[in-house]
Amino acid sequence: MGNSWVNLAEELGAAVHVELARPGSRRAALIRALREAVRSGRLAPGTRLPPYRAVAAELGLARNTVADAYAELVAEGWLTARQGAGTQVAHRAQAVGPPPVHPPARTVRALPLHNLEQGQPDASSFPRRAWLASARRALMDAPNDAFGPGDPRGRIELREALAEYLARARGVRTTPERLVVCSGFSHALRLLFDGVLSGPLAVESYGLAYHRALLAAASVRTVPLTLDENGARIDELARHDQVRAVLLTPAHQFPTGGPLAPARRPAVLDWARSRGGMLVEDDYDGEFRYDRQPVGALQGLDPDHVVYVGSVSTSLSPALRLGWMALPDQLVDPVLAAKGEREGWANVLAQLTLAHFISSGAYDRHIRRMRQRYRRRRDQLVTAVAERHLQPTGIAAGLHVALRLPPGTEQTLVESATAAGIALDGLAAFRHPDATVAPTDGLVVGYAAPSDHAYGPALDALCRVLADHT
Repeated sequence: MGNSWVNLAEELGAAVHVELARPGSRRAALIRALREAVRSGRLAPGTRLPPYRAVAAELGLARNTVADAYAELVAEGWLTARQGAGTQVAHRAQAVGPPPVHPPARTVRALPLHNLEQGQPDASSFPRRAWLASARRALMDAPNDAFGPGDPRGRIELREALAEYLARARGVRTTPERLVVCSGFSHALRLLFDGVLSGPLAVESYGLAYHRALLAAASVRTVPLTLDENGARIDELARHDQVRAVLLTPAHQFPTGGPLAPARRPAVLDWARSRGGMLVEDDYDGEFRYDRQPVGALQGLDPDHVVYVGSVSTSLSPALRLGWMALPDQLVDPVLAAKGEREGWANVLAQLTLAHFISSGAYDRHIRRMRQRYRRRRDQLVTAVAERHLQPTGIAAGLHVALRLPPGTEQTLVESATAAGIALDGLAAFRHPDATVAPTDGLVVGYAAPSDHAYGPALDALCRVLADHT
């Protein structure tokens, strides 16, 4: 490691390896050790930490384990990950003396009374019977090699089922050989920017802070593109000569809603071809469309310049940890090299079960059923907020809406919602720190997470908060 980096092997090695002997994950052990090193002052404010790949090599940990630990500590405020500066110990994280002899008992975060957070499906609607039937059939039909070392590409049965489904449902043009199974979008980002694609990376000016932290921990600088009513301003890419990759949510911009305008879809592909660049397409909720025809994947227009990423996190459950990448042919081998020879990410039996679930038609039936259910909830939410004279955006698709608020009211509303036991997000939580356009006040309200019997009370509680402040 470079001389400018703290020697984490020396500072944390013993602590980490002692922690690994205790129950719990390696990720949790590294987080505890890093947090304690900062708290005690062994890692002083402003100390620059090495990239997660270097730490992983020094401590004998998986790279994604270190990346997750960095990202969580950035989110907690112990570390900062600024573009061009790498990951550093936060200046506000001051030493508070030696650790207690008896560590405090582990606390469990209280669940909110009403969960209106974005990105979460209704867990009570998981198709248990149909999934169990597919699991039994998949287990009985599984070839012997399914119980040996895994294929880093993922099981061929799942890749074949996905190739057919994605072509039919999302207009994706791919083959099983160009599909790589992963454990969701965050895992895909780690693989793509582990020496496969290089930064800086253009991103939409509103998106998940966790993804930005993950990229910053990997020393990838992100450049925000302005959003307007037509989606990301593709013309701004011309200002950034060093950018060779762009990350977009073109079917349904997250979290503000709305698809990328038709004229901008070919424009971003023209940019990729002219620069030798690559578009990473996050199709996070492509199955859920209500008031319009589905917007097909951009990948179908140019499979050689688009990495298409999807998962079952919103359509089935994030607990399955199953996702996929449809890759340009020239990226397949580099991604597999980053992934490693042994499939250590996605459970093989879960892959086989999903393959049967898709090929049997059970997945389509589940999507149709949930689309109807979510649409009813969306309609209830839109009707309720209309009475408060608020304008929701992004209502034609997805599992959430964005509510635009009068200037200066967002923070107060979020605090009032929290006090009322409502879990939701303010729009500011998703804004890129380097975005140049003035921020817009708003709420991001998910309508999928509650069960059917809990959704009505959650919506009533939200309306009471809105009535007090609008």
